[in-house]
Amino acid sequence: MSKIRKALISVSNKDNLKPLLNTLSKYKVEIISSGGTYKKIINLGFKCIELSKFTNTPEILNGRVKTLHPKIYGGILNKRNNKKHLKEIKKNNYENIDLVVANFYPFEDALLKKSNHNKIIENIDIGGPTMVRAAAKNYNDVVVICNPNQYERFINEIKNLKGSTSLSFREKLAEEAFMETAYYESNIFKYFNDKLNNIFPQKNIFSGKLIKQARYGENPHQKAAIYSKNYDQDIVQLSGKDLSYNNYNDLYSALSVTKLLPNNKGVAIIKHSNPCGVSINQNKIKSFKEAIESDPISAYGGIVSCNFKININLAKVISKIYFEIIMAKGFDKKSLNLLKKKKNLRIINTSKFDGKNKLNFISKYNSILIQNSDNNNLSKKDFTVVSKRKPNNETFNKLIFAFNVCRNVKSNAIVITNDYKTIGIGSGQPSRLDSCQIAIDKMKKFQNFEKNKELFAASDAFFPFVDGIEKLVQSGVSAVIQPSGSKNDKEIIKFANLTNTILVFSKTRHFNH
Repeated sequence: MSKIRKALISVSNKDNLKPLLNTLSKYKVEIISSGGTYKKIINLGFKCIELSKFTNTPEILNGRVKTLHPKIYGGILNKRNNKKHLKEIKKNNYENIDLVVANFYPFEDALLKKSNHNKIIENIDIGGPTMVRAAAKNYNDVVVICNPNQYERFINEIKNLKGSTSLSFREKLAEEAFMETAYYESNIFKYFNDKLNNIFPQKNIFSGKLIKQARYGENPHQKAAIYSKNYDQDIVQLSGKDLSYNNYNDLYSALSVTKLLPNNKGVAIIKHSNPCGVSINQNKIKSFKEAIESDPISAYGGIVSCNFKININLAKVISKIYFEIIMAKGFDKKSLNLLKKKKNLRIINTSKFDGKNKLNFISKYNSILIQNSDNNNLSKKDFTVVSKRKPNNETFNKLIFAFNVCRNVKSNAIVITNDYKTIGIGSGQPSRLDSCQIAIDKMKKFQNFEKNKELFAASDAFFPFVDGIEKLVQSGVSAVIQPSGSKNDKEIIKFANLTNTILVFSKTRHFNH
């Protein structure tokens, strides 16, 4: 047990101080404070010693130096059972500080408010994190509180132990303190990194806030949680069961597709992180139906992602089919009430999602792979027409649509489209030829060929041999879009010209492993 006799309180966030001060007063704990915190404590009617009087040293540099004093850190860091420490404390006439309550300047808030650089710099706290680290290091004798949400636990602890705290309690708070200081410093590091556009520094720090624990991981025996680097959660669950690891993986895969579609237009259906149907149609119900018709078997139990707000008419159509998740840029009141009747259906509002993530992370076996995101918007300038037969503007746009879907399909990927809808998707095969065959088989299984006037195909990487594009052309494809880079590119072009096929080369490859 460790009795608390003296506390140092210096907080930027002054919420809920009164219950804490009431408890400290009850157990006759002497309080030291400075600046705005000192004024707040006095205004609340509690006794407090001003820090400058305690150290006999004034604050300097416009408050930049307040707590950085040996009397403060000697009082925090000395080991109470170390004879040498006790001798030095007595010699210098220092006093033990048993409790440190400190939270930090609002650096994140300054970033969110898009403050200018000088204001952001002034919101980098020095004294607060330093005190917290010192108290956490000496948790054997000192209690550290660095977040108002810890006050209630602390109050209950010293009430139960009559003014004292247990070692296990202090150790837990020390762990949380180092979490807070590390997270705080990581945001400062990230700010400078972003400012200097230093994507891959010699040493890296990754941080995020816990959004929530997932229901389970990829399988029920695995535990999982989601952390976000965003300051505000970019997806909001409105109804339904908690999301699992796979649900999160799938919904972000769905958003990767829909964010490449025209604003407020288009539907994507995802299953096991692969698109199984995508459509762009001005008529929202028709867009949904076209996405379903691409592969209705795979769509069952998948995720629907609408790049627009869902109304009651569309909700009635969607509710007739079993899906695990419905995502949209909002829901009108009637549609939300209807969809909520399916208790297990997860309903997600993605209206806050902006898709401007800069880096993607994969972590396994204590190593982290990092790359920037493949989410740039593509236009005609990113492609070269290499065949004798040239596409008109409409055909070119339809090919780019096919390519945007394809770049979000697991490699090797082949996508066959008609107008602005998918009609055959082959995904995740070691052989590109097999992906072609799967896409063709899907198309033959689910499509009415009498209605299909033009067929387009996209590949996420080059065809190493003519056999892949040959298989597509034989199935009725009249235009192909693919990356260049094969030693057999000339043979591919030659085949396209012999069969009067439009062939467009992308300047970039788009593997999605």
